[in-house]
Amino acid sequence: MPKKELIVVKDISKVYRMGEVEVHALRGVSLKVAVGEFLAVMGPSGAGKSTFMNILGCLDGPTSGEYILDGQKVSSLNSNELAEIRNKKVGFVFQSFNLLPRSTALENVELPLLYSGVLYKTRREKAMSVLWSMGLKGREYYTPSRLSGGEQQRVAIARAIINEPSLILADEPTGNLDSMNAAEVMKIFKELNKRGITIILITHESDIAQYARRRIVFRDGKVTEDTEATLSLREGGVV
Repeated sequence: MPKKELIVVKDISKVYRMGEVEVHALRGVSLKVAVGEFLAVMGPSGAGKSTFMNILGCLDGPTSGEYILDGQKVSSLNSNELAEIRNKKVGFVFQSFNLLPRSTALENVELPLLYSGVLYKTRREKAMSVLWSMGLKGREYYTPSRLSGGEQQRVAIARAIINEPSLILADEPTGNLDSMNAAEVMKIFKELNKRGITIILITHESDIAQYARRRIVFRDGKVTEDTEATLSLREGGVV
């Protein structure tokens, strides 16, 4: 029985206008992503990967075409509804971590719950539990400057999953990490995917892409390759 589709993208294009110049970032992209997939998005700089990710995360909208997320036509939603999707259905993980520098690890992880109106005691307990699941027991009250790069990214992942999203969008999440920390972070993504969370990962690194079950390649705003991995690191493959 085929899995339910979480993402359906139909012929989306994105054009940025800079004065009289038009820049075509996406050119008629169509694809489907099932619930529970682990997808790697690759391609050279300027190929359209980040634009695609921003549209999937409801941070931007397409110039034309249709995006359906979990059965909802995103283009028909107002700004409040889009904000609710970003907070509850999508978790974001970035290369630069994007943590609040003066807030503790615990406070950073609590943020999505704060925006959702969750009471202090409940959100603190949940944030503590998620941090501990990331191996950060004893680091709860450290600010980002006192954490290593790998620890900061684990805080960012904890923040991304605190609202139990159905989708995680990760933009070069290992880009600022050494190989050991990168492997640790990717193991976390593998475990989250085993729980049924759909993960879409942008990466330039082929060894990181091999953790995914499926890989798509962008060039000049189009998908030029869409392949299923025959043996991924997710399933014990060796690079």
